[in-house]
Amino acid sequence: MRVAIVHDWLTGMRGGEKCLEVFCEIYPEADIFTLFHIPGSVSDTIERHRIHASPLQRIPGAGRRYRYMLPLMPTAVRMFSLGEYDFILSSSHCVAKGARGSYETYHLSYCHTPMRYAWSGYEDYLSRLGGAARWFFPRFVEYLRRWDNEANKGVHDFIANSHTVAERIRRYYGRQAEVLYPPVDTGFYQSRNERVSDYYLMVTAFAPYKRVDAAVEAFGRLGRPLKVVGEGQDFERVRALGKPNVEFLGRQDDETIRELYAGCRAFILPGEEDFGITPLEAQACGRPVIALGAGGALETVVSVNADEYEAPQGFIPWGGAGDGEAEPTGMFFSRSEPTHIEDAVVAFEKMEKRFSPEASRRQAERFARENFKEAARERFRQSWLNHRERLENLDEK
Repeated sequence: MRVAIVHDWLTGMRGGEKCLEVFCEIYPEADIFTLFHIPGSVSDTIERHRIHASPLQRIPGAGRRYRYMLPLMPTAVRMFSLGEYDFILSSSHCVAKGARGSYETYHLSYCHTPMRYAWSGYEDYLSRLGGAARWFFPRFVEYLRRWDNEANKGVHDFIANSHTVAERIRRYYGRQAEVLYPPVDTGFYQSRNERVSDYYLMVTAFAPYKRVDAAVEAFGRLGRPLKVVGEGQDFERVRALGKPNVEFLGRQDDETIRELYAGCRAFILPGEEDFGITPLEAQACGRPVIALGAGGALETVVSVNADEYEAPQGFIPWGGAGDGEAEPTGMFFSRSEPTHIEDAVVAFEKMEKRFSPEASRRQAERFARENFKEAARERFRQSWLNHRERLENLDEK
């Protein structure tokens, strides 16, 4: 079986790339097609494959300014010639699912989310624009939505990375999607010591929907130490908001991040995630999570029962990825606002001993990398066989 894996861009190892890495292990002979590729920015497992970048790669400065090329991306992904492949596996949060093969090519899309700018995050992106950009953006989004829905016709089956994303696929695309949670490398991410420091931690991309700014403002008022790992388009703006107790560490290697997870008092997740691997990596290292009670966090964090503490207004009671009997691994707040984050941190500190490293570790192990790899391999195999059977039935008719 000739396999093409299509991924939006290869510019760093985030959650989508950790899924892609497993796909590369399942299909070691597959070719990878991507809009942009910065050599050395992803793991050796991915880099060992034949990687084909789009013509956009040749634009000067593309590696740094690729997000500004969004208007060109729908056309660029259609320029890939994939007719010779039997199976297209797209790993998509933007336009990758728009890649096309031949009539007999099976296309399975592992969807990290329908593109945020056009759908779930539209209002948030629009609110941050001014001048001519604010006039242009709604008109451009109309085109994106038409293209996105047209691209769906080339996808035979969707797999969503969470129930949150499956619901978006149903709402925006009118399609059903099975759920296959992304992998967490619980073998690598584990605590090597019992010493916990007094700092809180974020590991994140500096994108508007991540709400890093809200957490930075909250901790600036609290005066508690906060370490922030990551980079992105909002980095300079958010860093300007930081007080001396907030430390911006930029990009760090995996070993350093693991040590930061293991030593933090708690992990902070202020924005709505499609799924969110970093809170699970923190839990794999035995640390609790203070998160917005929305999106993927509801599927990965078990919230403490609000009856057990004096819950501030706006808190979400018992919920998340538990059955009512599981030990809590974190707590939720209801809005991505500095005051809500402040209240959550204060409430957490009053009952910090309620959270055990063992409970956090058990929760993370549910999402272990090997579980994902085994489930993905079987799901892809069965989907391919179902497609071949459909084609045979059509031929007989």
